[in-house]
Amino acid sequence: MPEAGNVLPIWAFPVAQEITEVLEWRTDVLSSHAGEQRIALRPRPREIVTFRHRLDALGMARAAELARAGFAGDWNVPLWHMALQPNADLVQGDTEILIPTGLSDLRAGGLVAIAVDGGDAAVMEIATVQADWLILAEPLVLQLPSPTVAAQRITVAPIRAGILTSPVEIARRRQGDGTVTANFLLRNAPEIAAPTMPSYLGRPVQTDPSLVRRPLTASLRRAVEYVDNGFGPVVVEPMRDVFERNETITLKAQGPTARYSLRRWLWSLRGRQASFWLPTWGYELQLCTAMTSGSVLMRVAPVASLDAYIGRRIMLEMPGALRFRTITAASADGADHRLTLSSSLGEPVPLTTKVHFLTTIRSDADRVEIQHGAVASEMTLPVVGVGA
Repeated sequence: MPEAGNVLPIWAFPVAQEITEVLEWRTDVLSSHAGEQRIALRPRPREIVTFRHRLDALGMARAAELARAGFAGDWNVPLWHMALQPNADLVQGDTEILIPTGLSDLRAGGLVAIAVDGGDAAVMEIATVQADWLILAEPLVLQLPSPTVAAQRITVAPIRAGILTSPVEIARRRQGDGTVTANFLLRNAPEIAAPTMPSYLGRPVQTDPSLVRRPLTASLRRAVEYVDNGFGPVVVEPMRDVFERNETITLKAQGPTARYSLRRWLWSLRGRQASFWLPTWGYELQLCTAMTSGSVLMRVAPVASLDAYIGRRIMLEMPGALRFRTITAASADGADHRLTLSSSLGEPVPLTTKVHFLTTIRSDADRVEIQHGAVASEMTLPVVGVGA
């Protein structure tokens, strides 16, 4: 109901459909002839979530009255896309919930939503957050419908303050069946540490197995100016030395651990500000002979001019792990090309090893949209190359 005193109204309705989460940063990109400078103007993103609720006649009436009474104020918003299930049954009188707190935005002194069988959320205050459990400020009593409730029936979600950013929409299919859609801009974005990822030369390497490259949508270009006076030939004048490769990547995360890892990675990018390595997954360098463990010479089928290899970074899919190296020299060897690597691999390199170029990439969007389904979360991100 409407705000009373310092208690905010809660949007407690259960979510029955896909949740859309939007993260928005602001980055000022200053381009030059040989590179670019990126200035982060919003270090933490704005978070906008869209909830869709399947409600009966009473539920739709409650939603309408809640919006009417408190539309312009702050709300307590359960974050159902960060919901977790406890690791043990809950008993009336308990003050602890066994749950992996590091996979959600649970904060000491904040609030948590507890829902049973997908019903409306009950609100509890968090006293302390430990690595594997929550300590509540008060014991669980009225929040549970029976003395003991199985963990599989319980959903626990963090609560954050938020404001409505657009009208609450009600689509009524029948008199007692409809969908309510609400959009909230959340307050107090959290600090999230970057995930642990493979790294090379000070940059993380994105090697998520769910990553999908879409070469059909790729564009290869260099910024140029076409000079045409209308009387003579058209002259092409390069405007930048950087060759740009625009692509789209799709990442899918299934399960709480993968979802939270995806969120941490997006936080670390800060929109268009941070760069990372991305393998082309194109199998560009095809070995002509196997390599010994101490060799730095790689014999490959020709794919580029000799000087074009030098300085390029590569990724080798070794049997035990992914390895990263830099090409320091190149020469012709009969019909093949012989490349010199920055160091040996320390183990034999089979002839069937897949070798890909590494490119320096950044996000080409400050607005990222994540679709959270019941099983997995998925996001599509446009990226642009900012170097070799």
